[in-house]
Amino acid sequence: MSEYDYESLGLVAGLEIHQQLDTETKLFCECPTEIREPSESEHRFTRFLHPTKSELGELDEAALEESRVEREFEYLAYDTTCLVEEDEEPPHRLDEEAREVVLQIASLLDMETVDQAHVMRKLVIDGSNTSGFQRTSLVAQDGEISTSDGPVGVEDLMLEEESAQRVEETEEGVVYSLDRLGIPLVEIGTRPDISSPEQAREAAETIGMLLRSTGTVKRGLGTIRQDVNVSIEDGARVEIKGVQALDQIDEIVRLEVGRQVELLDIRDELDSRDASVGETTDVTDVFEDTESGVVGGAVNSGGKVTAVPLYGFDGLVGREIQPDRRLGTEFSDHAKRHGAGGIFHTDELPAYGVTEAEVADLKEAVGAGDDDAVAIVAADAETAELAIEAVAERAETALDGVPEETRGANEDGTTRYLRPLPGAARMYPETDVPPVELDESEVETPELLTEKVERYQSEFGLGPGLAEQVAYGRRMPLFEQAVSEGIDATFAAGLLESTMTELRRDDVPVENVTEDHLLDVMRLVEDDELAKEGVNDVLETVAEDPTLTAEEAIEEAGLSGVSEEEVREAVSGVVERNEGQVKEEGMGAFSALMGEAMGALRGRADGEIVSDVLREEIQKRA
Repeated sequence: MSEYDYESLGLVAGLEIHQQLDTETKLFCECPTEIREPSESEHRFTRFLHPTKSELGELDEAALEESRVEREFEYLAYDTTCLVEEDEEPPHRLDEEAREVVLQIASLLDMETVDQAHVMRKLVIDGSNTSGFQRTSLVAQDGEISTSDGPVGVEDLMLEEESAQRVEETEEGVVYSLDRLGIPLVEIGTRPDISSPEQAREAAETIGMLLRSTGTVKRGLGTIRQDVNVSIEDGARVEIKGVQALDQIDEIVRLEVGRQVELLDIRDELDSRDASVGETTDVTDVFEDTESGVVGGAVNSGGKVTAVPLYGFDGLVGREIQPDRRLGTEFSDHAKRHGAGGIFHTDELPAYGVTEAEVADLKEAVGAGDDDAVAIVAADAETAELAIEAVAERAETALDGVPEETRGANEDGTTRYLRPLPGAARMYPETDVPPVELDESEVETPELLTEKVERYQSEFGLGPGLAEQVAYGRRMPLFEQAVSEGIDATFAAGLLESTMTELRRDDVPVENVTEDHLLDVMRLVEDDELAKEGVNDVLETVAEDPTLTAEEAIEEAGLSGVSEEEVREAVSGVVERNEGQVKEEGMGAFSALMGEAMGALRGRADGEIVSDVLREEIQKRA
């Protein structure tokens, strides 16, 4: 789709950034924030969830729609799972470490902290919380960040519990893993001050940098998620959830603007045609002898084919509104939400085994003419009825333009329908957790990553590129600890960034190397118990067997330190074997012999010591 004049379209966008905190324990219990493999689960249990009314006695529309699809939720529990996570015990007090980190974030965002944090319950019945709600608390308001296109206000900062991890969907429902449930999560909501796709991305990048500046946020896929709210002047607010890559945000905004523009054009065309949506009806008889696999399969198994006539919609159901997504795709998303596999519509038929004669009979059965379209669903009787009603409702909103809704981000930047926009009717107070006093003066404002880059250059002499790599890298806190212990900064930075990258490229399983391993290796080098030349071998050994300590890995790799006498003996042997070259080239032979000497010692001796001894031995014989 082409680039738009976003100002004339009245583009308004805002962000919601969700970031997991890297705390020792979860938000409302003492369980570790450790991610587990589903195969490690020790037991399972199931739940069914239903919507409840808010403190105002209202039912949330999004929760109500979710409840129409009856599903069983199965949960995987581990030896690190407690009764709080299983919703068999009341939550404990708000985690103190998480509270300190969120106050640091409030300071970085220049926000006003509330005096007391009150925990609320937010109704969520998609199974991602065993309790049927998510606990959340307002921490701060009224902040601001800077972008090249002007300031973007930060409306609120929430501290909440992360949801359970979706493992798989089954015929009965959904399987969730409880390892992620309860990890402290901050939600940062900006004001709708963003007016271009580029500004949306820049704002997200700035907030991400501020979060990483704390040194206490989790890193990696799934630990940070961005939701984007987008609307244009004649369109509607649409919340797009689950954007995991920062470099996708601007494309998502562009494509959503394009989708709303296309839907408004369709609305205008439908208006000019005096279009309408007819009554849903059972058209199973039309397809009694069909050769279509999908339709015939439903009919032969006792199911139904239901249809809705879309008067004046001919040619518009198949119109593209995003790359490879059409108005019919929107209808299909709603049908799938109610259990159907999708829909067929006459803009794409005859096809899929449906014949031209069947299309004619279908149109006749619902009273559709040449200017009309028909959508059908083939499924079991209950699903077919629910799904076609959902299609009809979505077709009705097409007459009005753009519906307000929550959509999910696809990998290609397009989006799909998830559910209606949630409202205030899903919030009510949490009575099991007492309010917490907040005092921002109790915490120090962290140093920004941009400031760290400058300090690493001026204080430690790191080059600009390496300084930025370390500051923005996930091992920045480890680097800070290493240099605080007097370890050479250049060596530490090179090991954490260059050496680990090099090993990863050589297919060494560096994910098995812990921070304790890395710090111990740096300490051993600093104490002259391990030569720098042996670091790679030690790390490879640890990566293959992470149960080893760094000292044990040195023994395993045969890199135990050697005395100066042993170094001299090895170097002398190298020089004697190459005596002719030494006499002919003198010190010119140094480079070649240095490599041979280091190889003879197998990284067990420091290169500087070997170099000094080699120079002495060459000078004796030259």
